[in-house]
Amino acid sequence: MSLPVTQGDKILQDAWDYKGRPAERSRTGGWLSAAMILGVEACERLTTLGIAVNLVTYLTATMHLGNASAANTVTNFLGTSFMLCLLGGFVADTFLGRYLTIAIFATVQATGVTILTISTTIPSLRPPKCAPETGALCTSASGMQLLVLYLALYMTALGTGGLKSSVSGFGSDQFDESNKEERNQMTNFFNWFFFLISIGSLAAVTILVYIQDNLGRKWGYGICACAIVAGLVLFLSGTRKYRFKKLVGSPLTQIATVFVAAWKKRNLVLPADTSFLFDIDDAEAEGQKKKKQRLPHSKQFRFLDRAAIKEPQMGNGSNGAVNKWQLSTLTDVEEVKLVVRMLPTWATTIMFWTVYAQMTTFSVSQATTMDRHIGKSFEIPPASLTVFFVGGILLTVPIYDRIIVPIAAKILKNPQGLTPLQRIGVGLVLSILAMVAAALTELKRLHVARSHGLTDDPNAVIPLGVFWLVPQFLLVGAGEAFTYIGQLDFFLRECPKGMKTMSTGLFLSTLSLGFFLSSLLVSIVHKITGDKKPWLADNLNQGKLYNFYWLLAILSVLNLGFYLVGAKWYVYKDKRLADEGIELEDTGPVCH
Repeated sequence: MSLPVTQGDKILQDAWDYKGRPAERSRTGGWLSAAMILGVEACERLTTLGIAVNLVTYLTATMHLGNASAANTVTNFLGTSFMLCLLGGFVADTFLGRYLTIAIFATVQATGVTILTISTTIPSLRPPKCAPETGALCTSASGMQLLVLYLALYMTALGTGGLKSSVSGFGSDQFDESNKEERNQMTNFFNWFFFLISIGSLAAVTILVYIQDNLGRKWGYGICACAIVAGLVLFLSGTRKYRFKKLVGSPLTQIATVFVAAWKKRNLVLPADTSFLFDIDDAEAEGQKKKKQRLPHSKQFRFLDRAAIKEPQMGNGSNGAVNKWQLSTLTDVEEVKLVVRMLPTWATTIMFWTVYAQMTTFSVSQATTMDRHIGKSFEIPPASLTVFFVGGILLTVPIYDRIIVPIAAKILKNPQGLTPLQRIGVGLVLSILAMVAAALTELKRLHVARSHGLTDDPNAVIPLGVFWLVPQFLLVGAGEAFTYIGQLDFFLRECPKGMKTMSTGLFLSTLSLGFFLSSLLVSIVHKITGDKKPWLADNLNQGKLYNFYWLLAILSVLNLGFYLVGAKWYVYKDKRLADEGIELEDTGPVCH
């Protein structure tokens, strides 16, 4: 005789349906809901990468911008997209919730891509085509034409940032972590999540790029607009099936309150005995519910401990709760310290994404000048070289899992193979090798151009196979496989429980700042080298792009040195707690 199903087995205690009623397990959530969320993410990746990866050729060939300006436009667009993930996460956690955030920002992205499509269709929104046979100079895009273009790009970036910040979290909300079967399904969800990102990326750098270059931008960008609209419709169609979670507030507020409280009490003397500091046990005694695992006190960043000093005259609020802007628990302080300790790693991984940015800018510009034919009839679109970058990622992941992990596990006595910081370090080394390969390839390209007398013709096809560029794409792709997964593992593993959304945003901000740093370096180099002996000339055959690659290689070596110092100083959270005799509480599955 089977046991009866209790109401508690049917009803989820921490999830609600679209009408605000407690969610029923059988009618909400699960794979059907998650599949609709995966659909909108696949469409977002297809759309964003379909625009970004081939944008530099549109800006130079159609809008007649210089190479440096075009490169900065692309990196600023991508940088803004990732930086706005922090804004999207804050809005979702504090005000709108993940469902509304995805719906609203997907609509914003669809609007931006539609405007971009229209701008490629209406002739007055583009400068006239160059006519070299008449001797007339190319006319650059006017202020109004650029205004429409930038409006479209940054609306797309805003939508991308808001959507990307909430998709993975809302997808995981569809599974109940307290249920073993659904917890296993959640792990599979993350596997499918990254698989569809890769599929969207491959489709963007192959099919969409080919359509843009051979059928026209209006068709390529029109498909992007249709894709994100289709993803939005698919997402909204699942409204009745979704599980919704209550707003938990942004962890950025906790970080701010600790710093503000510590600053207000900066003149107070810290007690020698940390037991006099206010902690979660004291908060529980005053009627506040204990929600966190108590963390041991650490001696680093002791200035923050002042946030936990409770002054005698400090009264409680009317509901028994203390004013969080005046007093924090010691555990809250220690959680903020965990975040502060991650900052050196955060800062020294930015440089990798600056190197990464070159794969969508100057490396594509190099490809436009080289022989891209396969056989007599088929010509590879310049931006489709990025397929080797994606291929580098897809090749590296199984090689790491099947070959490197078993070897590293035996040598380093670590069952996971390399630690997250070691994986990031490997990625940084590969990025240095990529810039060395890029510089050597550019020297080879210029040598061939000079030997054939083609340096004065910016439109000449240099008789050098485009596959000379493959090593730099493969090395950066392999580097991303190590760095991206290492960063994701590090920031999710080491962040405090309850701060995973913010920690993911912190990780994504390294991508953003890497793109912005690329824009800054391009602007500085272009200004210093000037027009007489420019490194980043509009005619690459007359420039010294190889010097820019050497500069990035040198900066990457210096950055690697700082990274190694920070990595040696860092102590992992689980080891820090184990040394204090504290067992880390289970935080549920973590995506690797």
